[in-house]
Amino acid sequence: MVKTTHLADSSPVLGILVLDTGFPRIVGDVGNSESFSFPVLMKTVVGATPTKVTGRDVDELLESFASGAQALVDAGVAGITTTCGFLAVLQPQLAGLCSVPFAASSLLQVPSVQATLPADKRVGVITFSAKLLTEAHLRGAGAPADTPLEGLSEQSSFYRMIIEGAQTIDAAQAERDVIDAGTRLLRRHPEVGAIVVECANMPPYSAALRESLKLPIYDPLSFLNWFYASLQPARFGREPGANQR
Repeated sequence: MVKTTHLADSSPVLGILVLDTGFPRIVGDVGNSESFSFPVLMKTVVGATPTKVTGRDVDELLESFASGAQALVDAGVAGITTTCGFLAVLQPQLAGLCSVPFAASSLLQVPSVQATLPADKRVGVITFSAKLLTEAHLRGAGAPADTPLEGLSEQSSFYRMIIEGAQTIDAAQAERDVIDAGTRLLRRHPEVGAIVVECANMPPYSAALRESLKLPIYDPLSFLNWFYASLQPARFGREPGANQR
């Protein structure tokens, strides 16, 4: 079933394929419609749990995601995204199957962010799990295979909430867990000059991450604001007396 949210006008609608999860999605999470200033439609992909999506058998979900994307297209969306950056591994297939623009993952930002940096600086990635994020995921996003990565500690509260589907979230602790990952990333890779956040649950902590690390932060919401801007470019009025050719 497609869940209609945030539809107040005739603006283009962004479709969001949502993982099958049980944890809370606070404002700032891609899976919370209040995170957006534009219309969205959400569809849960049944069976697409965090464990399944981040595992080796994610290809088994291709048909389910393709079906969900088609349902969103049939409902009238102008573009589609997901709530898991690990779906970068399916980006080429899903984009090829979809009749509207499809942006599976925040990791798609890596090549363009790299182009903005000095020659001696690199993009680093903060992810849900550095152990599970493979070269195949990076390749699907067009990112270098040796991109510096750091993930949440598997003992952290935030990691356990996501993987175990906890019913509550300690947002203050989750923020500390994300900052800890960023601190480890810079300690191991001092050449990092900007950070792309993979996880769609992490944007609520991007401001604190920026304040702590003093680096540009590109997260899933900044990515989707850019993506949506292509679906509805800004209109500008003409000044009185301007040439109206």
